[in-house]
Amino acid sequence: MNTTRRHLLRIAAALAAGGALRAVPATQAKVKTLLILGGTGFIGPHLTQEAQRLGWTVTHFNRGKSATAGVREVETLIGDRKGQLETLKGRKWDVMIDDTGYIPKFVKRSAALLAPAVGYGLYISSISAYASFAKPNDEDSPLGKLANIEEEEITETSYGPMKALCERYSMEAFKGRMSVVRPGYIVGPLDPTDRFTYWPVRAARGGEMLAPGTRADPIQIIDVRDLAAWMMKLVEARAVGYFNAVSPPGAFTIGELIVASQSASPTAGTTATWVPEEFLVAHWKAEDLDLPPWAPAKGDEAGASLSTAARAAKTGLRSRPLAETVRDTLAWFQTLPPERQAKLRAGLDPSREKETLAAWHASGASS
Repeated sequence: MNTTRRHLLRIAAALAAGGALRAVPATQAKVKTLLILGGTGFIGPHLTQEAQRLGWTVTHFNRGKSATAGVREVETLIGDRKGQLETLKGRKWDVMIDDTGYIPKFVKRSAALLAPAVGYGLYISSISAYASFAKPNDEDSPLGKLANIEEEEITETSYGPMKALCERYSMEAFKGRMSVVRPGYIVGPLDPTDRFTYWPVRAARGGEMLAPGTRADPIQIIDVRDLAAWMMKLVEARAVGYFNAVSPPGAFTIGELIVASQSASPTAGTTATWVPEEFLVAHWKAEDLDLPPWAPAKGDEAGASLSTAARAAKTGLRSRPLAETVRDTLAWFQTLPPERQAKLRAGLDPSREKETLAAWHASGASS
C-alpha cells in the first residue's frame, strides 16, 4: 500500500502538533509494549533507548549471542529467525520492529506468526531494494527482483532484491498496519561497518589524505540516533507506507565530510588531496570505487546519493549537523580496543592510498 497524500498530511499534522508524543497522566497511562526482532546490534540499542525514553516496555527477540547476559530493563526472548520461533508464540505486543530481516522466507514466517498478535509493524529495509541507481529514486521507483525466492545467501547482488521481497512479505502479513523504512548509509556510534567511520579515523591519523571526486559531490547518510527517534515517531503515529530514510538530497557533500573530519582532529594536521573521479576510474577496478558514503557522479551509481527524502521529512525525520555525527563517531571509535581500532573494516588501504596519490601527483594534473 502506498502512503496517500492525505494520510501523510494527517501524520505530519499530528507530529507537528505533538499529538503523537503527548504525555498521558500516570493514572491513565497504558503500558506500551514493543517487540524488536534483534535489538543488540547497531540500530537496536539506539532504538531501545529511544523507546524506553518514551515510556515503552521493550522486548528483544534474538539468538542471545551479541549480549549474552541480555539488556538491562529489557526482556530477552531467545530464538532464531531460521525456524526457532517458539518463544514468540502465545504473546501479544502493541508494536513490532523488524531490525534483522534479511532472508525473505524467514521474514515471511515470523511476519505471519506475529501479525495476528501485534497491532502495528515496522520493517527496516534498505535503499538497496531499488532496482537501479542510475537515476534518483523515490519510494515508488522499481524494486529489485529476486530470481530465487528461497535464496538464503546474502551477496552484493542478492541483498537488495532480498530486502525488497522481505518488504512485500511483511506488508502482506500486516495488511495496512505497517511502515517500511528504507535507510541509506546508517552512521554514528556503534556502527560496525566502518564505512563512514573511516573518514574521521583517517583524518585523525594525519598526513596526506585522498579525497575522491570533488568537494561538491553529494552524499546521503542518516545518523542512527536520528533514525531511531524518527522511527519511534512513525510508531506512535501508526504511519503506513514506504519511506526513504536518508538526508535530503544535496544537504551534505563529501567536501563537508572531509572538512568535518579534519576539524574533529585539529592537531593531526591532515591535508586533503582531491583526486577526480575520472582518474580513479582509469586507475582502479570498479569495486575499488566503493568509498561510501561517496559514490561516482556518473554511470550506474549517478543517482545513488540523490534519493528523495521528502516523504520522511513530512513525518518528522531530521538530520543533525554533520560535524556532530563525525565528532561523536570518532569519540566512540576511540573507546574500542586497540586491536579493533587498528583494523578498519572499510575505506582505503594505506598502501593503496599512497600509491594512488603518488600516481596523481606524477600525472601532472594535480598542479
